[in-house]
Amino acid sequence: MYAIVEIAGHQFKIEEGRKIYVDQLEAEEGDDVVFEEVLLTDNNGDIKVGTPHVEGVRITAKVLEHVKGDKIIVFKKKRRKGFKKKRGHRQYLSQIQIEKIIVG
Repeated sequence: MYAIVEIAGHQFKIEEGRKIYVDQLEAEEGDDVVFEEVLLTDNNGDIKVGTPHVEGVRITAKVLEHVKGDKIIVFKKKRRKGFKKKRGHRQYLSQIQIEKIIVG
């Protein structure tokens, strides 16, 4: 069984027991979180598509840790003008483990 869920504006395909990185959540490490914005579920061929969300489906997950992602380099240049700008950032992420997909 898998589901497509919207977390912090991004869509993820999740399965039970899978670990994923999402944009940083407000929860502390070790806390349980519940996501109710499920867009699609597939239970061995029984597909339910929401309009926009599937009713009665919840995802429970546990926050494992808060980390920083890889460094992203943003480089801007205008040729023949002597203009160069190099900036970068590291995104704050939360690693979560999907515990259960609750249908009904």
